[in-house]
Amino acid sequence: MILITYFSLAFALLIALAAMVLQIGKALGECPDTGRTARTAATTITTGFVTMGAGGVILAALLISQGEPAQTLLIALGLVCVVLGLGFTQAVATLRAVVDDAVTQPPEPPQSEAEAS
Repeated sequence: MILITYFSLAFALLIALAAMVLQIGKALGECPDTGRTARTAATTITTGFVTMGAGGVILAALLISQGEPAQTLLIALGLVCVVLGLGFTQAVATLRAVVDDAVTQPPEPPQSEAEAS
């Protein structure tokens, strides 16, 4: 029962934070200059965040079997909140860096067919 509670709460937090990263990417994607870059980066970064976050949730579950179930449940949930919060911060910072980089790069001039040959 303790593990079901732990995994339910931990994965709910993981899904909520992943949805927030996608929403931030969607908001940044409304810019006509960086829209495609922001949406692509948000999807890629969210995938990595969910994968690494799920691994962290599973690793923290090992704490539950180490002592008093109620106490270790709270310790494991606290650890997961800290780890996922740090991962979320890094994911959003990476997304912003990718969008900022797309803004600072000058657009390439279009090539005519004669120049391409």
